[in-house]
Amino acid sequence: MAAAAELAALVRCWLCLLLGLPAINVYGAQLSSEACRELGFSSNLLCSSCNLLGQFNLNQLDPFCRQCCQEEAQLETRKLYAGAVLEVCGCKLGRFPQVQAFVRSDKPKLFRGLQIKYVRGSDPVLKLLDDSGNIAEELSILKWNTDSVEEFLSEKLERL
Repeated sequence: MAAAAELAALVRCWLCLLLGLPAINVYGAQLSSEACRELGFSSNLLCSSCNLLGQFNLNQLDPFCRQCCQEEAQLETRKLYAGAVLEVCGCKLGRFPQVQAFVRSDKPKLFRGLQIKYVRGSDPVLKLLDDSGNIAEELSILKWNTDSVEEFLSEKLERL
């Protein structure tokens, strides 16, 4: 039993180091949606799903699952943003093939209020806008794949 607790602590420390998170914060507040995605958790993860980890001997992931999940009632009242701007540099886009695939596909047309803005020298950044057009949230999407971008926008913007 002590070995399992030590392994769980080691996994938590390793994940914190990998993500650059402070190890003290492991059991504290919610993790950012980007940190949760990098841990492999979907941003629409339900807390009831965390209860199933024990069936698969994955109890060491429970603290992270709890920091990334949403209660079922919270999911129903999720916030949709008025719009978003995906900023990229046209000349650097080839270095980010997954973002390039999304930008050059028809997928951006599926989201109301999504603009693709070419900004010289900019790494791929997604800026979510409030009702007044102000930036409410800004996320680097350097390492996101096409499906992650689409899934995130599906949860944050209204589809056409």
